[in-house]
Amino acid sequence: MNRTKIAALQMTSGTQVKANLTAAAELIEQACAQGARLLVLPENFALMAHADADKLSAAEPQGSGPIQEFLANQAAKHKIWLVGGTLPLASPEPHKTYNACTVYNEKGDQVACYKKIHLFDAQVKPGVEVYEESNTVCPGQDIVVLDSPFGRLGLAICYDLRFPELFRAMATQGAELIAVPTAFTVKTGQAHWEVLMRARAIENFCYLIGACQTGAHENGRKTFGHSLLIDPWGTVLASLPSQTGVIEAEISLDYLKQLRTDFPVHQHRRLGL
Repeated sequence: MNRTKIAALQMTSGTQVKANLTAAAELIEQACAQGARLLVLPENFALMAHADADKLSAAEPQGSGPIQEFLANQAAKHKIWLVGGTLPLASPEPHKTYNACTVYNEKGDQVACYKKIHLFDAQVKPGVEVYEESNTVCPGQDIVVLDSPFGRLGLAICYDLRFPELFRAMATQGAELIAVPTAFTVKTGQAHWEVLMRARAIENFCYLIGACQTGAHENGRKTFGHSLLIDPWGTVLASLPSQTGVIEAEISLDYLKQLRTDFPVHQHRRLGL
């Protein structure tokens, strides 16, 4: 039947990498015990820094470092595919990192690395809750879609969700499921998180896996939570409001392919107008 159990892990990450990795390991263990084979961690899962600049001291070169070693070891230990939320990777600019999502196969090999393209520079509450991600983060340049045992997997991060052209580009490259690690603010999450996730799933007839940060963090941030697993029809398969934990659901590529046959919207595009 071409079916797989997937999981999204929801965390309240703090300022200590070691403690965050311990919390992540516990959730990974829980998800694997319930039969999940593809797991997604949230944005900033290993470090919710006091200040954006603090990420510089924790930044790792791609392919090495304690955070990436942890992810590789967890994937190999449990024989799973693991989408490692995001972590700070070293960039060519000395005072900036990449906000990067790395993926590991069941052998613990790093098989993909997506660097967040759209950076969150916004005044959620002008003068009170202001975000300037571009001050300390370099934007990525490459769309990432890769083959997995569970279908073609696309990668996006949080604010990317507001840019439908990115998701359509991934679908054009064959994406069948898309992982979206996030740390949505409470205000924007309440207004837009679920509707954007469902829209991206419906527009592209893809499964979406939204793994979220939640609650009050040591650095003063508050995040929305509400991790979601969405099917290609836009149906919410599983959700988790504000507590930390795991949600799981079974996906079917046969169902996805039948929907795309019944509603061949990608063939009906008229881009020349």
